[in-house]
Amino acid sequence: MNPYSTLLRASRTAIRSNTLLKPSLLHSSSPRSRLYHRATRLPAITASKARRRPILTTETQNAAPFFKQTPLTARTIFIQTQDTPNADALKFIPNHPVLPEGFPTTSVEYTSPRSTLASPHPSPLAARLLGVDGVSSIFYGPDFITVTKATDTNWAHIKPEVFSLITEAVSSGEEIVATVSSGNSADGPPVTEDSLVIKDDDDEVVAMIKELLETRVRPAIQDDGGDLEFRGFHDGMVMLKLRGACRTCDSSTVTLKNGIESMLMHYIEEVKGVEQVLDEEEEIAIQEFAKFEEKLRQQKGPEATASTVGKGSLDYAE
Repeated sequence: MNPYSTLLRASRTAIRSNTLLKPSLLHSSSPRSRLYHRATRLPAITASKARRRPILTTETQNAAPFFKQTPLTARTIFIQTQDTPNADALKFIPNHPVLPEGFPTTSVEYTSPRSTLASPHPSPLAARLLGVDGVSSIFYGPDFITVTKATDTNWAHIKPEVFSLITEAVSSGEEIVATVSSGNSADGPPVTEDSLVIKDDDDEVVAMIKELLETRVRPAIQDDGGDLEFRGFHDGMVMLKLRGACRTCDSSTVTLKNGIESMLMHYIEEVKGVEQVLDEEEEIAIQEFAKFEEKLRQQKGPEATASTVGKGSLDYAE
């Protein structure tokens, strides 16, 4: 009989009867016998009685993960643009405060690159914005930025760059406007406070004027991208200074006369009118423009006017 057949038959019989092979067969020197020898010593693999997957214990469930997960923080940037009654001024509204908390005034304006570096309120962002070709002034409100351009500049040429500079400043967390000690510097004006704040030495009429301007007028003007300053009350005349988009707006006179003046005269009988105060550089600019207009009128004739369009007007060139 073949010895391999005998060994295979004996192995099957031993497995079925759950018994070991005879020592003579286990210690056989043949390769096939050594293979069966190892197989008989392996534990039998049986199916689980519950037939369920293993359940994690409480210690395993509460164990710390191998990689520590940290929450992701992201700064959301959203800047909205809004038109103003002034075609040369555009209002940018970021979802970020523009003026820092505790700022002494409700607005600050920069009309030259030098003013952006001077104390008490330097602004690197305003300096970069004024560096854009065509931008003439920058105005900061509590939560908005008004950019005013030159009349001969198209918004399509400068708006993308202005938008990019504001977005970069807000996303980087840069301080938009700072407050530093003026010291002995003569470049900037001294630290001022809000002109509409009622002081202890204000009389009753001035206090009423400031309250009406603060509660009724300022919100509407700030919504148009500007602000106003109270410069005094003399002989029944309220002296005001418009800022931002309202400073160079063609309808600023209508705003003063038909809006502010009418309301103040209605509520306060001591008020006789409202007058706009101009800065020194604005008065010089108006005088120079008047001289230029008169020169053109002399060249084109006394009948030419700046308000007409077409041949014979000051705006027409042959």
